[in-house]
Amino acid sequence: MAEKIKKREEISEEYKWNVKDLCASDEEWNKLFDSAMREIKKLAEFKGKLESENNTGKFGEVLLDCLKAKDKAGRLTETAYVYANLRLNENSANSVYQAMSGKADNLVTVYFSACSFIEPEILSASEEIIINALESVSELKIYQHYIEDILRSKEHILPAEQEEILARTNEMAQAPDNIFGMLNNADLKFDDIKDEKGNIVPLTHGKYISYLESADRNVRKQAFESCYKAYFKQKNTLAAIYNASVKKDVFFSKIRKYNSSLEASLFSTNIPVEVYKNLIAAVNKFLPLMHRYIDIRKKKLNLDELHMYDLYTPIVKEANTKMPYEKAKEIIVKALEPMGKEYVEELKNGLEGGWIDIYENEGKRSGAYAWGAYGCHPYVSLNYDGTINSMFTLVHEMGHAMHSHYTWSNQPYVYGDYTIFVAEVASTVNEALLMEYLLKTTTDKNARAYLINYFLEQFRGTLFRQTMFAEFELITHELSEKGETLTFDSLCKIYRELNIKYFGDGIVIDEEIDREWSRIPHFYNAFYVYQYATGYSAAISLSRKILNENGAENYIKFLKGGSSEYSIDLLKTAGVDMSVSKPIEDAMEVFKGLLDKIE
Repeated sequence: MAEKIKKREEISEEYKWNVKDLCASDEEWNKLFDSAMREIKKLAEFKGKLESENNTGKFGEVLLDCLKAKDKAGRLTETAYVYANLRLNENSANSVYQAMSGKADNLVTVYFSACSFIEPEILSASEEIIINALESVSELKIYQHYIEDILRSKEHILPAEQEEILARTNEMAQAPDNIFGMLNNADLKFDDIKDEKGNIVPLTHGKYISYLESADRNVRKQAFESCYKAYFKQKNTLAAIYNASVKKDVFFSKIRKYNSSLEASLFSTNIPVEVYKNLIAAVNKFLPLMHRYIDIRKKKLNLDELHMYDLYTPIVKEANTKMPYEKAKEIIVKALEPMGKEYVEELKNGLEGGWIDIYENEGKRSGAYAWGAYGCHPYVSLNYDGTINSMFTLVHEMGHAMHSHYTWSNQPYVYGDYTIFVAEVASTVNEALLMEYLLKTTTDKNARAYLINYFLEQFRGTLFRQTMFAEFELITHELSEKGETLTFDSLCKIYRELNIKYFGDGIVIDEEIDREWSRIPHFYNAFYVYQYATGYSAAISLSRKILNENGAENYIKFLKGGSSEYSIDLLKTAGVDMSVSKPIEDAMEVFKGLLDKIE
């Protein structure tokens, strides 16, 4: 009999997040929605005034009032949007929250449309007027970095009427991501497989990796084939969705006069295109190390042929990989003690205070994430399955959550967010500290070997795999920019060639892996995943500063920075310069040392 996945209501409340901390009820959400809409409508009062006040000496005062109104409407809109989608993510099949999420999507579109005149009108003022306003209106100083960033974007901001049109396309622009999410989370069904004991068990997004980690090769093979069989059945639909997503990226980059969709994506965070391309070049340089790891894995598993479904199973068979949730929390608290007493106390509050939705249930969004809205605590969604891997996922997402907590507690709303470029640093520092703690406290030889292999897998999965993803995105967008249509067959061909390059000839590149691109949700947020690789490199460096150089104080300052500075500058403050390839090269030296140890 197939193992039954629990319904939402069958899971104890102690294992669920407390969304009521954000909004007390669905009825209160309706009031919140109405309040947000009223505040958004008030923004129209400022339209045209920034231009008309340019010559009256009141530009600064009007601008301040406008930005305050924008922030107030933004906070309400954000809270409404996050609540609706947290509820939907609890069960994607819930029609009530599908409708609520749809209303929230529209609210966001209305908000951005209502704000669309602000930046063009600011840019219509002379630089002299703007500087004078910053100097003469003291409260406007808070917005200085925000305003300077707008000035940097001047050549890419369109006239107000055109900005309003683009803002109204927001809901349509989200369509590929939303359609993929609905297909992937609600409609896609996998064939059941047999577990190690011969029992029929369901394959789900949440259990897929745990099956690939199985010591039983037949279980791994079944899960692998069942997974990609389901995606193959939807091959033309998935290719069409991804092609539409890439075309959307190309369209917006051209409309805003960027040289490429890559430049457009990186410009908002002031990351040079060279950082992205240097990452790919640097990792490509060290691919022989990955090929060496593949050879080691094949040897340790004692296989004549290593297949793609053999990449996740531990090569140390005797190690106990089980990790109950309560035990994981205890270990994480101890591992992060080098962060200092304040950090640990806030962490404990997050682990016990309704931040986390722990276990998988029917219809729940796959994977894990941290999210939230300014003014409340963050939220973390897991599909915890009782493994060491799940413990690392927990500490990773709590890194994001603690970053949000520190930012929201120390920055005004305008800087209450942070870029993904630095977000993945915060999550991966936590992982690195947990790994260091486990290696120091684990005395069992086989368990230590397991952890070393796990560390190697972090490098493979983060630095190498995410860079391969980044290279795939670069290729597909460049092809689309040349006017080529991305088909299922062409996408599979690109992806296969990358797998051959990254993994070498020591592994069988199974036909199923050609389709892996079709199941990666992050591809619908273009040029996102490279930041996992850059963030990992920075995190390895920072974790060693925290452990060996009393670097926690500077690191906490970095967490508090939000978006008050550009990402690269924030990291320099913490002690890492990502404008050069050295952090990547240093990380590769650590990887090489781990290979030496495992051999």
